[in-house]
Amino acid sequence: MGHFEFGLNNSWAVKRFAEPEEWVEIAATKMEVKMMQFSLDLLDPMLVSDTSEYVMRTRDACRRYGVMLDSCFTGGIAYMSNLLLHPFPAMRRDAFSWYSKAIELSRQLGTKSLGGHFGAMSVKDFSDQSRRDALISELIERVESLSKTGLEMGLERLLWEPMPVSREPPSTIDEAQTLLKRLGKGVAIPVKLCIDVGHACNPNSVNSPSYDTYEWLRRLGADSPCVHLQQTDGKADRHWPFTREHNSVGLIEGKKVVSALDASGAGDVKFFLETFPAFEQKDDDVLLDLRDSVRYWKEFLD
Repeated sequence: MGHFEFGLNNSWAVKRFAEPEEWVEIAATKMEVKMMQFSLDLLDPMLVSDTSEYVMRTRDACRRYGVMLDSCFTGGIAYMSNLLLHPFPAMRRDAFSWYSKAIELSRQLGTKSLGGHFGAMSVKDFSDQSRRDALISELIERVESLSKTGLEMGLERLLWEPMPVSREPPSTIDEAQTLLKRLGKGVAIPVKLCIDVGHACNPNSVNSPSYDTYEWLRRLGADSPCVHLQQTDGKADRHWPFTREHNSVGLIEGKKVVSALDASGAGDVKFFLETFPAFEQKDDDVLLDLRDSVRYWKEFLD
């Protein structure tokens, strides 16, 4: 049986609890969680202004409350971009600079991993097989290069998150396995997966193993030292909290997640709750949903 730990991605803090002392204190005292993942939605790595005060206050707050900042991760803002698969070469170069800066920011924050969404193809590019293959090859070269930067910055690994859209590789189990094999030859630090339990909803994968969250975990759990938790009905990438209301219609069950990972032979795995509350939702209700979600998962992962 693997060693499983539970933590919070601070996606719920975006636009609401903007100061580091706020989201760290909420996690540590109200949720009683001492491991966190930092969403880059809270601090853009490419900001021109000096961000050292934010970094310093984040590290000070984590020390004060005994919180370990484990990793940095792309969030909703980056997911709105084509990034390393943009059809324009200049935009792909800018995305590479963004990731390089994100690795540097990870080092400044004291984390050991950086991960997330690496890119999305346009419909036109994805429809052209030769163009698609060329972009994937370039993407692998870029990630290999980023791994070298990660080594220089003292990171232990990069994390690649499989996504729920075919144009956002990898989106199938086979594609993820192939990418890991291709990357294994040229990376300076390991590149592993971060399986999101709500991403098995690609409409092009219906009636295949890739449409089953638990099959992802069974087949690739050993290659996924990081797992994102969200409640979902399997029809879309919901990022719902684990409340009674959402659990009544959701497909994600704690016991089944843990069993699937055990079956994979996974070792050390860190789970991060990643919910995206509506901006219109009352702030107090966001925290109540977060509290209920934490309580739910601590039954299985504490």
